[in-house]
Amino acid sequence: MGHGRKTRGRPWVIGVLVVALAGVGLGLYWFQPWKLWQDETVQEALPGAVAPAPTAPSAGAPSASPSPAPGPRTLAGGELISHEHATSGSVKLVRLADGSHVVRLEDLDTSNGPDLRVWLTDAPVKEGRAGWHVFDDGAYVSLGKLKGNKGSQNYIVPADVDLSRLTSVSIWCDRFDVSFGAAELART
Repeated sequence: MGHGRKTRGRPWVIGVLVVALAGVGLGLYWFQPWKLWQDETVQEALPGAVAPAPTAPSAGAPSASPSPAPGPRTLAGGELISHEHATSGSVKLVRLADGSHVVRLEDLDTSNGPDLRVWLTDAPVKEGRAGWHVFDDGAYVSLGKLKGNKGSQNYIVPADVDLSRLTSVSIWCDRFDVSFGAAELART
């Protein structure tokens, strides 16, 4: 009599264990807590002006010295403030010599996390919890995955983006729809 009772209860226990293990596995995948202890440092130089190759002067033509190529020019910048996670560093919107634009993060220091992105947005930067969720309310452009949670790095701005409408940058966690930190872009 006791043997039949054990057999009927056992599949239920195994089912609960399978569901619990699947829940733990999904939770670990979703939250990726180990990233809080893993830092990724990226040190990229600001893309500079590429000087054209010198051409040989033709016979009889006076040699003219080539004019120097214009270098990168900072159009706007600001300091990162913390939102969901402690975040510091500076942000610059830079026009390169070829007319293209990059967002540059300098001396970035934030927590690592799942699915972090760099967003260029039209949202105002607000301090504290009031600023955590505002960046997906209006216009924004994702410039790609955050390359590293520490260091200096560049993100290409697509050519069709209207930079006059976008006034801030957010380190955005796409998984949880929250800003880790953000900076207002003050025009220089």
